[in-house]
Amino acid sequence: MARDPSVFVHEKGLCESDDVGARTRVWAFAHVMRGATVGADCNIGDHAFVESGARIGNRVTVKNAVLVWDGVTVEDEVFLGPNMVFTNVRDLRAALRPRPEQFLPTLVRRGASIGANATIVCGVTVGERALVAAGSVVTGDVPAYALVAGNPARFRRWVCACGEALPEDLGCGCGRRYRLLDARTGLAPIG
Repeated sequence: MARDPSVFVHEKGLCESDDVGARTRVWAFAHVMRGATVGADCNIGDHAFVESGARIGNRVTVKNAVLVWDGVTVEDEVFLGPNMVFTNVRDLRAALRPRPEQFLPTLVRRGASIGANATIVCGVTVGERALVAAGSVVTGDVPAYALVAGNPARFRRWVCACGEALPEDLGCGCGRRYRLLDARTGLAPIG
């Protein structure tokens, strides 16, 4: 399958995958390996690395120096901040190279944002429209519409799709309203 002609790869970028959606841009010194999937209208910044087996949805921003490993799935409209990193093995030893079937899958749901220098430890789900603060280390699942921060990352508050903190009644000044499903699952929009 030939890559869509609207895909831009900088002359100093390396895009080995043909599974790249229309209008996606791969910038200088970025590397998208054969076997990686990148959706349409994505931006893959300088020095980013997308490994074989990684799946990136549509309209995803991958800022500079982000590392997306095999076993990571990023849904549509996600923001991955500069220098954030995923892992795909929990108990790594140099002498014991893991096999791909040992990689723990990680899922970042639609519209989530992960701040600069954050680390997402494998085997977790970052919920829809969740916000991971810069520098955080995520070791467990993040509920939908939750803001987490710290090392290890902890729940701080609920946030709207627009990014504003939500008051106790879960109604935002932008007009959106939510209901709490439960503390582990997070919020769901009303209406």
